Formats: sequence, structure tokens, C-alpha cells
Amino acid sequence: MYNYHDPVLLHPSVDALVTNPDGTYVDVTFGGGGHSRAILNKLSPKGKLIAFDQDDDAKQNLPDDDRLVFVNHNFCFIKEFLDYIKATPVDGVLADLGISSHQIDVEGRGFAHRLNGPLDMRMSQSASTTAADILNNQNQKQLTHIFQQYGEVPNTHKLVNQILQVRKTQSFSTIELFKEQIKNCIPQATQAKYLSQVFQALRIAVNKEMEVLETFLESAESIIKPEGKLVVIAYHSLEDRMVKHLFQTGNLEGKRHTDLYGGISKPFDPQPNKAIIPSEEEINRNKRARSAKMRIGIRNTWNRTKAI
Repeated sequence: MYNYHDPVLLHPSVDALVTNPDGTYVDVTFGGGGHSRAILNKLSPKGKLIAFDQDDDAKQNLPDDDRLVFVNHNFCFIKEFLDYIKATPVDGVLADLGISSHQIDVEGRGFAHRLNGPLDMRMSQSASTTAADILNNQNQKQLTHIFQQYGEVPNTHKLVNQILQVRKTQSFSTIELFKEQIKNCIPQATQAKYLSQVFQALRIAVNKEMEVLETFLESAESIIKPEGKLVVIAYHSLEDRMVKHLFQTGNLEGKRHTDLYGGISKPFDPQPNKAIIPSEEEINRNKRARSAKMRIGIRNTWNRTKAI
């Protein structure tokens, strides 16, 4: 078994998710299997868990349990797959977004700026576009959007101009070379933080993480039964904002559309209304938990709710 990471908010997320031991649940980000094992521990022999992960490495962590169905694909296909096996509607869905410690720590995957290797960053090795492809081929507007929106890189325009200048004569290929090629953009006092922001932005773009999350959230209403749970753990403000908007307004843009009675039609009620964050003890034990926010939505049995 690979050494992935300690699952963040393990017990709060699973305790909130599983309310019917005989039910069917979905873990859309299997990874090291920590959340999935905790879910299985709460299920009866009649219960079922469907787990998604596009990373081939995750298959090494599968437990020997007949109640588990593993899908080696991106969870943006969740609705199509659940409909195909006639599993909808399910009792609950868990999504622990972001990247695993295993993916960061493996040299050759390209996720970590502290390691050398190819500028890859693909969560699925079958995907066609790498981080090097983006750096070598995206235009100025596209690169600016990536680094501003996905990484909140402070000197985005300087960085993009440097990338465009470099690639007139050289191609981007490895982590070590990339850092050398953009060294004039890296603040000396905050090198690690800056490179983390740059690499995060590239990773999100390579894996189309925001588009995948949008597709997933838009399909959640149709795959979860009334009073079922949608539990999402996010590590980036863009991800968390999208989930918050869905729970509070019924759409991903956060626009409040009310009817003649002031009601808002939304598929999920947030319970609690605010995000749940890890304890200080968990944050001290697990650095990945620092930026984690968990939101829990309960599938409405009817759509008209009071205005927020």
C-alpha cells in the first residue's frame, strides 16, 4: 500500500455522511482509501460504497471488500456511471478535493516544486495535457487567467511575460529548468510560498479541476436521494465558494433568485450554515488541514425554501 496521507476531517465527514448503514454511498476521491475505509466500517453487510479515482496508483490501496465498487475514472462522470449501474439515487456523496500527499511526494509526477522531474502534474496518467504543454502553448490571456485565478500569484503579469519571453528560444520541460527560467520572478523572501502558488495554478489547469467540480456539483441533485448528504472538503477558495453558492442559493454563481413569496429554489440545505474547519490539534498534526473547509448539504425534499 502506498503512503498517501492522513485523511482530513475524517470522522466529522464520515459521521455526517453515513446515516443509513444499509445505504449506498459514493467517495469520489478514493486516494489512499482513508475515508472509504471509515465509510465501510459504518456500513452493514447490505451497504455499498462506490469509489472513484482517476489515478492508477490509487488501485494499490483497495481493500478486499465485496461491498466496494471501484471506478478508475474522473468523478466528473459520476452521473453517467451511477445511472449505468442503476445505483441512483444514492444516500450520500463525499468529495475530498485537491491533491494527496502521495502525489506530491512521488518524484516524476511533477506536482512538487521541491523535487526534480518532468513538468507533468497529471492526476490521470492517460490524460494528454501536461504542465509543460500549458507553459509552451497557452497564450498570454490564458496564462494570466491560470496564474491569477488558480494560484493568486502576486506578480502574474511579470511571470507570464517571462514565460512568453523564454519560450521564444527554449521549451519548458523539467521542474529544475522551469525554476531557473523564472528565477527573476521569484521573491527571495517567500520562494516556497510563491512556487507553491505557481504549481497549484498549473495543477488545477492541467487537471481542469474547476470544470470537473462544476460538472460534479451540477449533477449532485439528480444522484442523491431526498434527505441524503453531500459532503465536500475543499482546500482552495474557488472550490469552497462554488460549494457554498450551491448550498445557499441553489446555483454555482451565488445569484439569489426568489419567487413571488421570497423563496429560493435550491437542491441542498447547508447544515450547519457555515463551513466546518479542522481543530488546532489536527492542523498541528496534518499540514494539509490548514486550508481545509468542509461543507455539508442535505438534499431537500422540496425545492421552495425561505429566502436567505
